[in-house]
Amino acid sequence: MISAFFNIRKIPELRNRVLFSLLMVVLYRIGCSLTVPGVNAMVLREYFSQEVNSSSSGGIAQLFNIFSGGALEQCAIFSLGVMPYISASIMLQLLTAVVPQLGKLAKEEGGRQKISQYTRYVTIILCIFQGLLLAQSFQSPGNLLPNIERTMALYGPLVPIGGWGFLALAVLSLTTGAMLLMWLGDQITERGIGNGMSLIISVGIVATLPAALVQAWKTFVPSGVSAMAQASPMKLVMMIGFLVLVIAGVICITQAQRRITVQYAKRVVGRKVMGGVAQYMPLKVNYAGVMPIIFAQAILVFPGFLINTIWPESQTAGRIAASLASGSVHYIVTAGMIFFFSYFWVATQFQPQQIADDLKKAGGYIPGVRPGKPTADFLDNSMTRLTFAGAVFLTIIALLPQMLAEQARIPYIAAQFFGGTSILIVVGVVLDTMKQIETHLLQRNYDGFLRKGKLRGRFDRSPEAIAEASTNTTIIWLAVGSACFILVGIVAFLVNK
Repeated sequence: MISAFFNIRKIPELRNRVLFSLLMVVLYRIGCSLTVPGVNAMVLREYFSQEVNSSSSGGIAQLFNIFSGGALEQCAIFSLGVMPYISASIMLQLLTAVVPQLGKLAKEEGGRQKISQYTRYVTIILCIFQGLLLAQSFQSPGNLLPNIERTMALYGPLVPIGGWGFLALAVLSLTTGAMLLMWLGDQITERGIGNGMSLIISVGIVATLPAALVQAWKTFVPSGVSAMAQASPMKLVMMIGFLVLVIAGVICITQAQRRITVQYAKRVVGRKVMGGVAQYMPLKVNYAGVMPIIFAQAILVFPGFLINTIWPESQTAGRIAASLASGSVHYIVTAGMIFFFSYFWVATQFQPQQIADDLKKAGGYIPGVRPGKPTADFLDNSMTRLTFAGAVFLTIIALLPQMLAEQARIPYIAAQFFGGTSILIVVGVVLDTMKQIETHLLQRNYDGFLRKGKLRGRFDRSPEAIAEASTNTTIIWLAVGSACFILVGIVAFLVNK
């Protein structure tokens, strides 16, 4: 298993791809520390360290800070992150399924390149719009960042010299940074390893992990003689073990699928007999991925933001905004939106009638199901039941960080790694990257992470076998890591005792 990492350097193409991806990641992290001209970065940095990291809810500022990899905390040129590009991609993808002209264009030769070009145009428009809103929020940060006035009283205004000149320079800097970040993601996808945009988001999320570990350690193992009685290192050990279980559950559900048997009729082509072999059609349990949570969180944070902006002095409006931000009403609304967007995403992306028609044309059929409309109904009913299970899983994962922050008094910066978009994105990116590296190793007869690359008897090189090997490897590494963390926690408990 460990030798697989050393085998990467033996394959020139794979080694160059990994090194190129690492170089792009380094450039991304450098850009996350370049401050937008005209902004006092110390104010926002202190605000996030004092207010947001210790709050029980994320809010719109924390959501943008997570996806920008801490760039918003630095007032960096990468503060918009890849969210404009992701929003544009989702918009074009949904429009392709709804608008017949775009759907026809996507099926034509070169149509995907055209849609990708349209996506970039929409990204520029979103960058200018979001950059203008963010620049205005820098000038008047009270609506976006509650209680920032206390920090500004100590460190000065966030924008010392405002006006139209600052707005134009800030919008230009933020738009340029977002487009540069999109280019870095495309370069990683083309010349590196893994999906570029997903890798950038994952790196940005993991970049906040050291601060989360420090904050959790200060919370559960406080220093000082007076705090010794309140120290609870065993609680820290239990939380680490729970984190390992959550990650293992996310891996299992992410990889879970129902395999529908598809039988193809035998055909005689010349002197060869084609078909007659059973294949499998995988239907994923979590077909929508992380999209329902992103939609739900992005939509849910705006009502409270607008309410506080329009009626800042109204107590009733304040109570409504607070109920939408946390509590039972927040949980119910979030769960309902996740279920709605899960089924909405499946309805727009999964086309059972088209799949049934393609199977009928290729001479394939599902045993026990008639071709045509009965096959489409069978696939639709199967995906509906799977989507319900996936939506339940996404609801639990989405609400878990806030419940831990409110009930267990865990800092939100640490609680976000127990669920939500962060854990789903990181786990998905790690699994996808491991699959690609495993494929490169096995194609050249090198030992993979779990499978043997050299032919020793019968060996299954199918994508399903490679995916299963990557999943098992990740679970094994999680088990080893959890054992090490538990051992460290026991030692800390004995030392404090």
